[in-house]
Amino acid sequence: MKKILYFTLCVLSVFALVCSTGCSRKKNSVNLEKSLDVIDVKKDSHSWYYFSYTNFEHINKPQNSPSMVQTPWTEALRISSANNAANLPDSICKGYAVVNKLGILVFENDSIKLSKDINLFNQRTAGNIVFLNNTPLFSVYKSSFFNDTITDPLYKRNAQHLFLVQFDDTARIAYPVVNCNNICDEINSEVTDFSWNGLEWICSVKTISDVKNTFSYVKWKPTVSLLSISPSTAKDSIVVSESNVSEFRNAKAFIDYKNVPERIKKLLAGFSKEIPFYVEVKTAGGTSPRRYLNSAGILTDDFSENELEQILNAKAIISQSWSGVLFEDGTLFIEGALPGKHILRGGKPVVVRLPKLPDGFKYSEFVISGTTLYASWEESSFYTTGRSGFIQVNLDKTLYAKIL
Repeated sequence: MKKILYFTLCVLSVFALVCSTGCSRKKNSVNLEKSLDVIDVKKDSHSWYYFSYTNFEHINKPQNSPSMVQTPWTEALRISSANNAANLPDSICKGYAVVNKLGILVFENDSIKLSKDINLFNQRTAGNIVFLNNTPLFSVYKSSFFNDTITDPLYKRNAQHLFLVQFDDTARIAYPVVNCNNICDEINSEVTDFSWNGLEWICSVKTISDVKNTFSYVKWKPTVSLLSISPSTAKDSIVVSESNVSEFRNAKAFIDYKNVPERIKKLLAGFSKEIPFYVEVKTAGGTSPRRYLNSAGILTDDFSENELEQILNAKAIISQSWSGVLFEDGTLFIEGALPGKHILRGGKPVVVRLPKLPDGFKYSEFVISGTTLYASWEESSFYTTGRSGFIQVNLDKTLYAKIL
């Protein structure tokens, strides 16, 4: 409890400093060129869902969902990461979402399934979904700031500190692939973040002790198929080497927007670049995303995470036949063709306006399965999250009934 109080006071102090230095400017909205086709999602084309502590439930509007205590985002019940699997012949491309503290959501066209795992998710922070051979993998760890069980002597001595987890879609279960113990010799360590480029994994490892907490950085890669590895076999199946904070930061660093993938650049050609924004770009069925920053001459080279909270942000997915970018205000750019459908507007971008959220709410992650869009929403304030859920949108009605 003391840790949480101390952390809250620290965050409030930082927040006050941010406000006093002018970094708390109101976020801009997406500005569009008049030549773009803009479509509003109609009432009969979407449904809202919210997360209870045990499941997802239907609701008429996000603001009418039951109140939730605002908690730090690492501990909040929310969709923390999502992406599409890669397109496969003669199959509907599935979407997957990691629901922090709850389980894995699987979206298949208009079908939604939740695979819960209390033992795995309840006491851990989960996210960072990636794919290998179209199999979803994600990471989990225990936060030393908010989880007292990590300092329990029995846990420190005997626990397998979980790290990389594989989700078996057929059996609808998740099981460990590599633990922190497999890549770090220090006792009571957790992998708090990672980046994977398809060949090598680079990890930030936090070691907790009664004296002080320290960070170290390691790289590793498997010598056999990663999906065949388990924590009991990992010692003889992976090669581990030391890394450093600079290498880790470079792997996670923002890239100048001028270097964004060409499909995203063309997709956002009708979006004003005079305001700062950043976009996190994922490849369907791919590795860790990369973040691209358009500073618009406002942010400096040494911008802080606090400054980033004050500008527009977006999530992007590049799939085989379509690409999409969703901004947090609900503006969705999309181009290409959804499965079994013709190319939209001759290949030019189309803009969909998702229903406007109340003040204090924002959109975040999204996936598209078949002709159904799923986009997460959450009630957020600085570093905390309250209510959360997702919207389901029928793109067949929204797009193909309008755009020929």
